[in-house]
Amino acid sequence: MTATAPSQAELAILKHLWTAGPQAAREVQDRIAGSTGWSYSTTRTLLARMTEKGLVARQDVHGLSVFSAKVEKVTLMGRLIRDFAANVLDMDGPMPATAFANSRLFSEQEAEALTRLLETSGDASEGDPK
Repeated sequence: MTATAPSQAELAILKHLWTAGPQAAREVQDRIAGSTGWSYSTTRTLLARMTEKGLVARQDVHGLSVFSAKVEKVTLMGRLIRDFAANVLDMDGPMPATAFANSRLFSEQEAEALTRLLETSGDASEGDPK
């Protein structure tokens, strides 16, 4: 997995791609513009930056650039949550994940996987980066 954490803007795109699957930049823009207020050029710039950072993959399909999330949702979220707990809350060791069980971001299976990841004392960057 990438060593660089996504910005809030990049996270908005990742959340969309995790839900919608691979999409062209215009499709991403059309779906998130209402909540972000971004112009098409801003979305394209973010997708290019995210490709360089290893957060998304770009594939040319019939002359159209299609973007997909390159980082696995549960693994990245586990790392972000652990980083927050350690760096902001000064927490060490295993972390209960019951607070995330009702998140709209995760399916029931993903919430269970996140719980297992957070309750272990291992490194949050372990797991399949996709």
